[in-house]
Order: sequence, then structure tokens, then C-alpha cells
Amino acid sequence: MKPRARTEKQAVDPTDLHNEVGATPVRALPYETIALVLQGGGALGAYQAGVFEGLHEAEMPLDWIAGISIGALNTALIAGNPPERRVERLREFWETICQPAFFPALPAAFEFALFNSHESIRSAFTASQAMSAILQGQKGFFVPRFPPPIDGIPGEPGKVSYYDTSPLRATLLALCDFDRINDGSTRVSVGAVNARTGNFVYFDNTRIELRPEHFMASGALPPAFAPVEIDGEFFWDGGVVSNTPLMEVLQSSPRRDTLAFQVDLWSARGPVPDTMAGVAERMKDVQYSSRTRFVTDTLQREQRYRNLLRHVLDQVPEDQRHDNPWCKEAEALSSNKRYNVQHLIYQRKNYEHQYKDYQFGLSTMRDHWAAGLADIRNTLAVPDALALPHNDAGFVTHDVHRRRK
Repeated sequence: MKPRARTEKQAVDPTDLHNEVGATPVRALPYETIALVLQGGGALGAYQAGVFEGLHEAEMPLDWIAGISIGALNTALIAGNPPERRVERLREFWETICQPAFFPALPAAFEFALFNSHESIRSAFTASQAMSAILQGQKGFFVPRFPPPIDGIPGEPGKVSYYDTSPLRATLLALCDFDRINDGSTRVSVGAVNARTGNFVYFDNTRIELRPEHFMASGALPPAFAPVEIDGEFFWDGGVVSNTPLMEVLQSSPRRDTLAFQVDLWSARGPVPDTMAGVAERMKDVQYSSRTRFVTDTLQREQRYRNLLRHVLDQVPEDQRHDNPWCKEAEALSSNKRYNVQHLIYQRKNYEHQYKDYQFGLSTMRDHWAAGLADIRNTLAVPDALALPHNDAGFVTHDVHRRRK
């Protein structure tokens, strides 16, 4: 079949993927681990759902899914359902939590008419979505705590917050099969912070049995949400310390040839703000991007040294290597494994401001979802982007948005 021609603005159909000149068929990918890595970012998390839909279309096999905050909730929905139902369950979750908790939502036709109208109307309308989230919460996710906490008056640690997330537990139980999450077919890791010690931890199904509380803890961002109690300890959102689990995936032991789809909801790059609202938005971008580019640069440099050490050891005769303690230490540190990171970063829209992470609404959610789907289709269409790296580091990073510049 002849590949379809496409204009610059058209998204790539993943059915063309096997027909692109030089493309690597996903079923023949030579990796020991294929991972999906999901950053936190509240309402922006629908972008990750769109990315997953594109991976599902391309029949991309996933061995490991790791997430933090909203990324952890998306992780539960993906890992907690059979492959043929994952996109459906993600859509059900997002269409649920993007409705107001108490008052009825606007008729869909009217909402989309407002969203698709003039830019100034769209901006005002999406601001009202954020205000609705503050005042009444989101269906199946969180509601205002009543009575609200009063500063200076102690309360139970699990209730010291502005919102109650108990509706989220019921939603997760309704939409996720936790037996499937724990059956070992896919590795699952979600990050959280111990509120007492300040230590960052990963709840991983290869070490413990994961429950709804583990995913809720990963998304318990203070002071909006209270810490979640697990086995006598209280845990907050992992984004308090680090908003991406990429380091956990790429530094796992034993080392394996790895293809990682890193899906970020905050861009470290952006314009210098010239308004106070812009300052608030840009501050969130920088804080929650968790310096992903720095992480990949550091890991690439480290892997280059490990690869170099492996080549040096190969020049030492086996009989001399066997009893030499320095060679044994070098052997443990060296690695010739290869890593390919496909970096997908949500690109902000003109109508979004500092409240974009709690700007819930069906119209906004579908816009985020469509952006993720378009980005992964275009990412997968880049010839040989998924191939094993052959540079001296054995480590490459691809970003379809930077490629276009």
C-alpha cells in the first residue's frame, strides 16, 4: 500500500506507520523494555490519554507504566483494564471528572459553541471552568471539605486539606481492576512523598500489592488534597519532590535496552512573562517540569561513561579480569545497554493561564486529548525514531516539537 501524502498540519495515521520509508515496525522493536512515563499536571492529563490512544492504535506493547499525580491515575486506568478497553475506560474517567461535582454542566452543544468561538470568549469561558473547580469540585474526583479547615486548629492529618478526594476512590474501584494491576503482566510504579520523613518513594507492583490508596497518594497535592494514609504513614503527591518518574525507569536494575515514552504536561521552555498572571503560570511550568531535559542529559552522559567502561573492559584479557577487584568493580558499573527516550511535551494554548492544571471541562479536556493524539502520531511517523541508538552513548532523545524548529 502506498503511503498517504500529508500536509504539515495533518496528523499521521498510525496505519501508515509500517509503510513509511525507513520506519521501524512496532512489532519488531528490539527493546527488552518499552515504558510509558507519565508526569503530573491535573487537568492537563487528558493529553496523556491522547498519547496513549495513539500508542494503542499503533499496537505498541508496554512492559512498564510509571506515573506521578494525574499520571498515576492514568496509569491505574491503563494497567487496570484489558488492552481492548483501555481507551474506553480512559475516556469514561475523563468525561466523568470533567463535569461539575454538584451543579449540572452546560449542555454540550452550548459548551462547545463557547469554546470554539472568539479567543476572548474562549479564554473567559475556560476561566469559569477553573472557578467552578474551586467552588464545587469535580464529579468523581474531589469536593470541597465541609467544614473547611481553620488555620491554627489541629485536625486529623488525613483531613487537613481544602478538598475531600474520597469520590476518587469510588471512581478508581469502578473503572480499574486491581487484580489485573497486580497480576504482573505489566510493571506499574507510582511515586509519592512521605509527609513525615520527606522521602520520595515508589509504590511498585513488583514489590507490593497496589491498592486505590497508592494511586490516590501519588495525586494528593497539598494543600488542596490531604495526605493519604498507607500502612500507618501519610503520603503526598510525588510532584512535591519530583514530577517525573523517568529516572526510576531508566536507572532500574538490572539494566535493559529501553524505549521510553516520556509524556510531560509542563514545558520547561517558554517566554519570559510580562504580567503577574504570566509569572504565576511560568512558575508552575518551571517547577513542575522537573527539569526533564536535565534528567535526560545527565542520564545520557552517565550511560556514555558506562558504555565507554564496557569497551575498555573488553580490551582486558579474560584471565586478567577474573581476579582483579578493580575489574570486578568496573564490570558492575559498566553497561552496553541502549536507551531511546521519545519526549512528548504538552504545548500550552493561548486560552490557558495559571489555572490550566485545574481548568476541567469537557471542551478543554477534548482539546488536550486531541493534542496528545496528534503528537504521538507525528512522533511515531518519524523514520527510524524508534530504532536502537548507535551513538557512543547508546542513548538518544527525540522531541517532535524541537525537530520541527
